[in-house]
Amino acid sequence: MIRWAEQVAALQRQGCAFVMVTIIGTRGSTPRETGSKMVVTAEQTYDTIGGGHLEFKAIARARELLLGEQDSQTLEQYPLGASLGQCCGGHVSVLFEHFAASAKPLLVFGAGHVAKVLIPILSELPVRVKWVDSRAEQFPEHIPSQVEKCLTDDPVGEVTQAASGSYMLVLTHNHQLDYELTETALKRGDMGFIGVIGSDTKARRFRQRLAHRQFIEADIAKMTCPVGLADIPGKRPMEVAVSIAGQMIALYQAEQPASVSPAAADWSEIKRALEVE
Repeated sequence: MIRWAEQVAALQRQGCAFVMVTIIGTRGSTPRETGSKMVVTAEQTYDTIGGGHLEFKAIARARELLLGEQDSQTLEQYPLGASLGQCCGGHVSVLFEHFAASAKPLLVFGAGHVAKVLIPILSELPVRVKWVDSRAEQFPEHIPSQVEKCLTDDPVGEVTQAASGSYMLVLTHNHQLDYELTETALKRGDMGFIGVIGSDTKARRFRQRLAHRQFIEADIAKMTCPVGLADIPGKRPMEVAVSIAGQMIALYQAEQPASVSPAAADWSEIKRALEVE
């Protein structure tokens, strides 16, 4: 069993949404003691608050909270009698702390040399990576569990289906495909970042082609080519990957709002629950 503390650290690092479920008060006979915790995500649960119908109801409530886009807290009371079908007969107060997703969606197109060293770095950052290529043999045998592999004959279609505000990195082996991906992203007009690997010459040619397709200069300027931080030079795959990763970190850090505390729960009610014997 994965302990709740281990999973919280991993989920926070990845920027994934989760709910911390904590028993903060008990009365009578209960399956677990005050302070027992579990973590609930959209797909998994970690640790336990005692099992049975109580845990089933708590997981269902947690997943309702996961539908929200903001941090929140709520307190629920559960009598462990006939209504929950548990023989304990006691009473449990449960605090739900919802931590909304903070990870930015990031599409990475191409599974070449740069992408292969970049993906493990990105997997440690609070971004949700979708790694796209049409060539099965290009993907390595091991892909970080938090990275979604997308093998498709229609990479451009992934751009059209991406969430608004997504970042995208165009790192393919094919200049024409790079252009099609870029043009499609610019037509959408709502991508958070469009980074294209390449030289200054490639950038100039892409800008000329886009201008011929009637893109205005303000739209063309949304393409960053060459992608990566200008003050991190180097052409080795790892050097380029670190430069790109640095740019991604700067982007999402700049977009993060000022730290805001979760919505306040009714602390007087929580205090009363904690005083229950």
